[in-house]
Parts: sequence; C-alpha cells; structure tokens
Amino acid sequence: MNLVCCGIDFGTSNTSVALAHDQGIELATLENGQKTIPSAIFFPQDIPTPLFGREATQEFFTKRKGRYMRSLKRILGTSPFSQGTLINGKVMGFDRIISLFLKNIKDKADAQAGCEIEQVVMGRPVHFVDNNPQADRLAEQQLGEIARSIGFKQVAFQFEPIAAAFAHEANLQKEKLALVADLGGGTSDFTVIKLSSQKLLHKDRTTDILANSGVRVGGNDFDKQLSLWAIMPQLGYKSTYGEKKLEVPIKLYQELSEWSKVNFLYTTKIITQARQLLHQSHEKRKLSRLLKVLEQERGHLLLAGVEDTKIALTLAFEHCAWFDFIEADFRITTHRKQFEEAIGEEVEKITAAANECIRQAGISRQEIELIILTGGSTEVPLIQDSFRALFANATLADENKLSSVGLGLGYASYNTFR
Repeated sequence: MNLVCCGIDFGTSNTSVALAHDQGIELATLENGQKTIPSAIFFPQDIPTPLFGREATQEFFTKRKGRYMRSLKRILGTSPFSQGTLINGKVMGFDRIISLFLKNIKDKADAQAGCEIEQVVMGRPVHFVDNNPQADRLAEQQLGEIARSIGFKQVAFQFEPIAAAFAHEANLQKEKLALVADLGGGTSDFTVIKLSSQKLLHKDRTTDILANSGVRVGGNDFDKQLSLWAIMPQLGYKSTYGEKKLEVPIKLYQELSEWSKVNFLYTTKIITQARQLLHQSHEKRKLSRLLKVLEQERGHLLLAGVEDTKIALTLAFEHCAWFDFIEADFRITTHRKQFEEAIGEEVEKITAAANECIRQAGISRQEIELIILTGGSTEVPLIQDSFRALFANATLADENKLSSVGLGLGYASYNTFR
C-alpha cells in the first residue's frame, strides 16, 4: 500500500484520521479498535508520559491524581494559548499540550501506513473565533505550526463542512445542491455546495462552493446551558448571600459549566472566595456542594454527568443523573423540555448561521435538495426538527456523523498532494 498523505479532523470533542492512498481512503484505527478518539489528555502525577482519549478519561474519573484536559481546540487563537497552564506544578504551553495529543495520533497513523506520513490536510472550522479575523488567522497559524512540529512537512487546510460534503459525494447518483451542517463540540459550520460523484477527484472545486458561514456555538455550549439551567441551581447558582442578599457571582458557575475553563477554578483564591460565600450563604447546603467540587477538583466529573444527561435526552424524555461523588444520594432529574428551553438561544444562533449561508449563496431555502448533518450535536432532536422545518423540500442525510469530516479530509488530502 503506497500511502502518500492523510487528513486529520482535530475536533473539540473527537478526533479522526483518514489515510489516503491510490487504493482509496480509509479511517485509521486510533484507540481500542475505534476510528475516533476523544480529544482528551491526562497528565498523571505518578508517571512522566500523558494518556489520551478514552484511557485519559477513564483514569481521571477513577480519581487518579493528575491534570485532565478537554476542548483544547477552543484555546487556539485566544489569549490563554500563549499563557500556558499548570500541569502537575509546572507551566506547560498549549502548543506543547496539543502537539502531544496530535503526535500520538500521527504515530498511530504512521504505524498503520508502514511509513512516516509527511503530508496532511488539517480540518478547520469556518471561524475559529467569531468576528475576529486576526484571531482566526492566528489560530490556523498555531495549528499549522503544531502540525509541522510533529513531523508533517506539508500542511494544508480545508473547511470542515466542505470535507463532510466530500465524504457524502461518492454515494450520489446525480448532482445535488446541498447544505452541509457540521455541528461539532465547539463550532457550527455551514457550506452550500454542488455535489456530484463525477467531481469527487477533481482538484479544483472552487466553482462548486457557493458559500461558507459559521458560528462559535456547538455541543459544549449545549452542555454549558444545560448545566446552568438544570444542574448549577442545585449548587447555589442564582442563590443569595449576606445581609444585602446579593446574588452569588455567576462567573464561578459559568466557568464550572465549560469544559475548557474548569481547570482554571482550582486555585487558592477561588476556593477561599467560595468558602467565604458559604459562610454568608442563605442556602448553605447548595453552596457546600459547590465548595466540595472545587476543593476536590471534580468539575470534569460534574460536566461528564451533564454531558451524559444531554446524550440521554436525545432518546428519552427525562433522565436521572447521579452526582453522589458530591453528596450521598444526590441526583437530579431533567426533562427534555428543560433541555430544549436551555439551548433555545444557541439553536437560534445555529439556524441563523445556516440562513446566512443560504443568503450568501444567493439562493432560496427551497432550492436546497440535500441537507448533510454531521457532528455529534446533530443528534439533538431540536436540531433535527429545526432543520427539517427550515428545509422542508430537502432530503436529510445524517449517517457517519462522527467520521464524515475525517473521511472528507482524506479525499481532500489525496486531491491536494497526489
């Protein structure tokens, strides 16, 4: 097998790699026979090397001491990227952290290829950072430098929704005008594109791509809103303290509800502040839960319960989540209606971005023949219902939600480097 290149979908929540060679495109196996790996890394205190993916999550949630991180992609292009963070008492740059994760991916791809792969197409959202072209360019530059630092000699980029379109194109019997909706953990991206199986291996698809748009809203934001709506009130969110009955600062709860910010809460200053709030709180039992989460650094475990609730509510109308690591017999039941109310504004932002893409393409919604839904967030019933309502004339395709971007990047790499 003469492998020449690959495509990497480095996602906020999950990552995949497609190997491209003359015999076709195939997804690499990344962890325990799986074609995707969670974009997670764990630095145990007792060993010098990090753990990745499912193994990282499992070891952290078994209360092994160390530093656990997720949603690293959302750091690109932002000020925390250059500041770095504490890893078991030592400052480490985010370029180093992300490169460790991606080097692990590349090593596995190289092993399956039987050679060192030197050419890659990296997926990227339409906007790494909303309404900030300079930060967006910086994010791509940072990711490109990381890719080169781990051994890739040629690095190209492709928008993730365009890649997802390429993955679906091979199965089409005739040309279709499609809207691709790629709803990942950190961003929601859209492309209007003309698809045809006859064009799959064409190098230049510029005239087929009518428009791109995107917004920095994704599944992690659904987690955040669900957490603030249904979970954090049981930890004192919107409760009061002191003689003046002031509301407890919301920043604590907002950051505790966001995967990429949880680790910044475990400081002496913040824990001291939480203790002072507990002393003056009018709902001490709830604030004591917050303090315990901070003192024992269990924020990620709390968010995992929120994420499990979100996933469960895609199939069920209610879900009971246990948080007995905070308090004995502590559980919270959430209904799908609560979840949909919590994420209502985020869904409106997503559909507005889809409509903006249609507007930029200079077409009407009625002209769209195919809706391609990719990314884990498209499992949410409210999302599916919203897109069916917006594009009533279109066929909806939602197979291979977690791997279509990776596959499409494989096609893009083959067309770029062959």
